[in-house]
Amino acid sequence: MPAAGVLSEGMSDSIGALSVLDLVTVREGQSTADALRATTSLAKVADEIGYRRYWVAEHHNMPAVAATNPPVLIGMLAAQTERIRVGSGGVMLPNHAPLVIAEQFSLLEAAFPGRIDLGIGRAPGSDPVTSWALRSGAGRTDEDITRFPDYVSDVIALMDAEGIALNLQGRHYGLKATPHAESTPEVWLLGSSDFSARLAAAKGLPYVFAHHFSGQGTAEAIELYRSSFQPSDLLAEPRTFLTVNAVVAERTELAERLALPQLLAMLSLRTGGPLAPQLSVEEAERVEVPAQHLPMLNSMKARWVIGSADEAARQLDELARTFGVDEVMINPAAGAFADTSADRTPAKEDSLRLLADRLLG
Repeated sequence: MPAAGVLSEGMSDSIGALSVLDLVTVREGQSTADALRATTSLAKVADEIGYRRYWVAEHHNMPAVAATNPPVLIGMLAAQTERIRVGSGGVMLPNHAPLVIAEQFSLLEAAFPGRIDLGIGRAPGSDPVTSWALRSGAGRTDEDITRFPDYVSDVIALMDAEGIALNLQGRHYGLKATPHAESTPEVWLLGSSDFSARLAAAKGLPYVFAHHFSGQGTAEAIELYRSSFQPSDLLAEPRTFLTVNAVVAERTELAERLALPQLLAMLSLRTGGPLAPQLSVEEAERVEVPAQHLPMLNSMKARWVIGSADEAARQLDELARTFGVDEVMINPAAGAFADTSADRTPAKEDSLRLLADRLLG
């Protein structure tokens, strides 16, 4: 095994930065407060050992996920860390008025200047009933999807120091997200299809492909983004990275055990089963997966990075070289054993430390 900070023979140092995507999973026996304390601890670890970003997602009405409100989480985590950029991965813009998002992130940027990222997506992040409730009974409409590019532009313009100008009934009206912006959050478009790749390229914005969610179409989406990129005032050249599910432990066998609870949760989600709080490792090992679902489970597992520190570092280095990115965002998907303290996620913390030892030096 190589010394900490030294890549194994034949491995190029192609990853310039590691970042974290946190879904704020809730385990059986955990309260929301426990899950938030565990996330705060994980963010502090990422900050201390040199990760670049810490992003939280937006999901609603899911017993296994506590990340319902990214701006609230971002403020909480930014206040508990010192250097790491904190952001959304992402805010599901069709669920919200552009002005509300612009105000929230302008306020966060004012409080933590130079440390706030606004990642924007267009997925609902919820079931249809919850989506309906989020929009005050209006639901998610075709117009929300059609106007999504305009909503993105509106958020960016509202966060600008000059704001925007509206003409209403013949009168000029100025509108901006905050009284005096000295800096603005960094805006990213997120996606798992061609749509956001095309839109990010057309608007000259940085782009992130959700490789952790899809695992397919990554090369095509990134190439589409790069080949059609149009420089903007915000970005002169294409800028992109990808997200990856990763479970890293001292031994491969342990990493595979720790990966099982989240693999089973994702299998349940994709086969129409309940998304209950995450099982412990011991409970997950007692689950008998139906034979017809095993191919899907194995396919998901093959797209994850699961293994020892050396094995995981090699896989991540290969992904970075394959897709030409110098930053990789890790979704630390390790579960927990039954006797793990409810307010910590030690296996996730270990994943971050082991990868940092090998890849960040």
